[in-house]
Amino acid sequence: MAPTPAPTLAAYRLFTDAAGRVPNAGLTPYALNTPLFSDYAEKQRYLYLPPGAKAHYRPTGVLDLPVGATLVKVFAYPADFRRPNERVRLIETRLLIHRRSGWVALAYVWNDDQTEAVLKRAGARRGVDFLDLEGRPQHVDYRIPNANQCKQCHSLAGRLAPIGPKARNLNGPYAYAEGAENQLAHWTRLGLLEGAPAPASAPRTAVWDDAREPLAARARAYLDGNCAHCHNPKGEASNSGLFLDLEETRPSVQGLGKRPVAAGRASADLFFDIAPGDPDGSILTHRMASTEPGVMMPELGRSVVHREGLALVRAYIASLKK
Repeated sequence: MAPTPAPTLAAYRLFTDAAGRVPNAGLTPYALNTPLFSDYAEKQRYLYLPPGAKAHYRPTGVLDLPVGATLVKVFAYPADFRRPNERVRLIETRLLIHRRSGWVALAYVWNDDQTEAVLKRAGARRGVDFLDLEGRPQHVDYRIPNANQCKQCHSLAGRLAPIGPKARNLNGPYAYAEGAENQLAHWTRLGLLEGAPAPASAPRTAVWDDAREPLAARARAYLDGNCAHCHNPKGEASNSGLFLDLEETRPSVQGLGKRPVAAGRASADLFFDIAPGDPDGSILTHRMASTEPGVMMPELGRSVVHREGLALVRAYIASLKK
């Protein structure tokens, strides 16, 4: 891909149609076991690798993706979530492109006619109305990030980096056109990934909304997917001492019985990030339940409370022994 960002998404020829709905043959679709919540937006994810290039397996962190790799993420809303494939409105398509100088993040915003997506470095807002899974009318003030906000969430040791495509987050089935297959096995079979063990021997992130999986595993997966891009030793919130990535094993650093490094309005005069057995007494759930700037967490990427995610984390904290 050219070093200068194209003004329109169509210039990359990632999709065969102008409306950006039919991926080119060079794109491989993928999904994450537990993704980031973004105001209930539906997301389609794709990986592009240059011809002959391969991703390299890593047991922790994001896969080692070669120069030229591009991660494509489409954000969209169906008019009625009970009919997810009908009257779908595309909002933005984000690209993460691996240059020789590092990763570059670009956001392309779709016009009202759904015929073109244009590069927006300064970000944008879009009001979105839809019916949720229970048929209730919902409205979100969807915020498309500016370039600096992309860097804030995608910062790893001060450099822009992908977040989602970790081996453990890809270690699950995907419904490909030819049939369902584990994603790590599928990528290996197609020659897109090398060095990966059999899926049963690879780490795996729990699926946050699959009630068949253990509560603690689902809640920690949710916190990993929604908080750990900042709350890790190399992230933007490293000075908080609260690390929510799945690789963290120390309960106190995960927040259990941990006092915040700074008090104030955001802590609501509560004493612990996670107060075991007491979700109402935990700063973590207080901030997840807020939409007030300066209080809400995550700070970016949402304008409404994720009711289901909050309920999961509350249930997890309630289950912890005091």
